[in-house]
Amino acid sequence: MEERKEEGRSLNFIEEIIDNDLKAGKYTSILTRFPPEPNGYLHMGHASSICLNFGVAQKFGGKTNLRFDDTNPETEDTEYVESIKEDIRWLGFTWANEFYASDYFDKLYEFAVQLIKQGDAYVDDLTADEIAEQKGTPTEAGKNSSFRDRTVEENLDLFARMKNGEFEEGKKTLRAKIDMASPNMLLRDPLLYRIKFVHHHRTGDIWCIYPMYDFAHGQSDSIEHITHSICTLEFVPHRALYDWCIEKLGIYPSHQYEFARLNVNYTVMSKRKLLQLVNEKHVTGWDDPRMPTISGMRRRGFTASAIREFCDRAGIARREKINDISLLEFCVREELNKISLRRMVVFDPLKVVITNFKEDIFVDIENNPEDENAGMRSVPFSKEIYIEREDFLETPQKKAFRLAYGQSVRLKGAYIITCNEVVKDIEGNVIEVHCTYHPDSKSGQDTSGIKVHGTLHWVSILHAKQVEIREYDRLFKVENPNNEEGDFKEYINDDSLHVIPNAYAEPALADDKAGEHFQFLRKGYFFMDKDSGGDQLIFNKTVGLKEGFVKKDGGLVTEKVK
Repeated sequence: MEERKEEGRSLNFIEEIIDNDLKAGKYTSILTRFPPEPNGYLHMGHASSICLNFGVAQKFGGKTNLRFDDTNPETEDTEYVESIKEDIRWLGFTWANEFYASDYFDKLYEFAVQLIKQGDAYVDDLTADEIAEQKGTPTEAGKNSSFRDRTVEENLDLFARMKNGEFEEGKKTLRAKIDMASPNMLLRDPLLYRIKFVHHHRTGDIWCIYPMYDFAHGQSDSIEHITHSICTLEFVPHRALYDWCIEKLGIYPSHQYEFARLNVNYTVMSKRKLLQLVNEKHVTGWDDPRMPTISGMRRRGFTASAIREFCDRAGIARREKINDISLLEFCVREELNKISLRRMVVFDPLKVVITNFKEDIFVDIENNPEDENAGMRSVPFSKEIYIEREDFLETPQKKAFRLAYGQSVRLKGAYIITCNEVVKDIEGNVIEVHCTYHPDSKSGQDTSGIKVHGTLHWVSILHAKQVEIREYDRLFKVENPNNEEGDFKEYINDDSLHVIPNAYAEPALADDKAGEHFQFLRKGYFFMDKDSGGDQLIFNKTVGLKEGFVKKDGGLVTEKVK
């Protein structure tokens, strides 16, 4: 079979299905949907689904609806609705229509009444425990409820009274009448409606019965004429009920297709587990930069295009797999290298006095060598500067890339300096070093003939701005916290956040616009945190200049990269 390709890459299996459907004339146009439940913030797995649903629609000239599955009012909130819309827009997608499952509550109730009239649904008085007990096992058939053979008239009356609030929660449910011996456990008379006296974020207290997801999902797809309902693999067993409801109701035949959810190591992708992390204060919130949420990644400084690229590279598969988070970081790093403004920031300062330097000057340094249109900036240079403490070696080494007594280095964009004195405190700690500069060694105009091995970043002490730096490690110490014994929270990495409260930055950083991405020279890529305000500037480390995490003895250590 010839492999189909589009824009230099193979079509994934979902795209092949759509391509074949269009070529066969099954549809003249396609309509997909993204149906999140508004009970939490979206994460990387949702990003993959968003890119797939919106992406295939764009590729084949179709559209995508955004539909909130708001059938479980106990856990849903308008805060989550707004965050979901913000995330989708930020990822670069626009929906054709905004719908809610609650828009269809009246129609879904009519569908339920239709099933009752057809003899395909009944009101059951069994408790949840009794229903579960009679469900059977995968190898043993279940037992019919003693209420299964109620008359149509009795079921219609009871269902109307359920709707009118005459029964307590748990006293009655509406179940589909299918087959209690079905090998598919989900077809053993599944629940269609349950009683919930809970305020709904959109419909208020109008309803006290709510449809189950399996009843709302397919019918909502059908009402909207969704052509390709794309779900993750855990919904494979649900497809039979999806099709059964549509067939029994005789409505538009939407069809469900499944793909493997996006999994990433060193994190969890369950909204229930993410909510635990938030509620138990293991993180600062849903948008904590260590979280795998889209809002957390945005706050950390990941770009939408890099996340889309990661989802594309991870691919759409039929089988579950765990993707390495380093692939995501690679995509982010590749993007940021192209767009980030270069700035100099010293994290652990050591004072350098240039004894023969007299007047303050400005030196011109490129904003981004990868972008010829980024221009240059003027950086103040003075007699007293900070360099990184680790960039000074007390004991000189041959071909060292650092400053040491009697040795020389270049200061980025400025001059070559040579160390000729080391000042220590009474305990023998180096507190400053004295150097001389070579006037004829200025960057771009160097006629000194001096050869040096290293170039250091620096900031002028007189002009430096204090900033706070937040560096992040993996949130979990193990690759797959979901598969470990015990509580997944036992594997949280207690050293996942390192704060440097007083780093020193060149003044241009304080004048840059919010939303800019930065490469701090020799440190990594950084993004201003939302906690910044006034004179307080806080920067999150997005990723290092190269992979900065290595495994060691089953745990994690941070590998310092130069």
